[in-house]
Amino acid sequence: MKDQLTKYLMMLGDNAMILGHRLSELCGHGPTLETDIALTNISLDLYGQVRSYFQYAAELSGEGVTEDTIAFLRKERTYLNVVLLEQPNENFAHVIVRQFLYDMFQSFLTPALMRSTDERIAAIAAKSIKETKYHLRFSTQWMKRLGAGTEESKSKIQAAVNHLLPFTDELFVMTAVEKEMLEQGIGPDLQSFKEDYYIKVQEVLEQAELSLPEAAPRVVKGKTGIHSEHMGYILNELQYMQRAYPQMEW
Repeated sequence: MKDQLTKYLMMLGDNAMILGHRLSELCGHGPTLETDIALTNISLDLYGQVRSYFQYAAELSGEGVTEDTIAFLRKERTYLNVVLLEQPNENFAHVIVRQFLYDMFQSFLTPALMRSTDERIAAIAAKSIKETKYHLRFSTQWMKRLGAGTEESKSKIQAAVNHLLPFTDELFVMTAVEKEMLEQGIGPDLQSFKEDYYIKVQEVLEQAELSLPEAAPRVVKGKTGIHSEHMGYILNELQYMQRAYPQMEW
């Protein structure tokens, strides 16, 4: 049970960390100063969640394990984030669509985690609920602005939707870890809000004058440690300092 809970915490933390890292790559590169700062702040919000989950996981793991070793000293196959969040910052449209699809998922997951029988997880979710709502509001507004903007912005964001939306099916695949957490009342049944998720996504797409892609869902297995070709490059950056200077502390 303890091992499965630790993996579940890593799963939650890995999602926030990988997306937070992708957003950190944009620092100083936003289309406007206000948007640049907003994306940086969202990244910081996500890393706040990462620390909470990894600190808890480190306590469960025992002596010698810290939030830093969990974040920086694991091998690629032990990271449990969804493949959607590894996708690169091709352009601003891709950044916004990736963020929106994750934010919409979090708008269902976070309230569900607030009802967790694990008081620590429930507290982390309760602390992050305001951030979750802000993130979704930010990405939704940009979806509408780009979709109803120029021909170029509409073309780019539609292309981003076509590419990224098929990755979202993995968000709702229940792994063995998530099934055990459901049985213990710690985690939610992801399938219970899958339909509502896609209804809300479609509503925003319609408001943004965008269409749903016809592509079939992508079969990806990031939550079981099988990642895209992008993950290795992400870890090279994330892990460089810890591996170059072992035991380094800030």
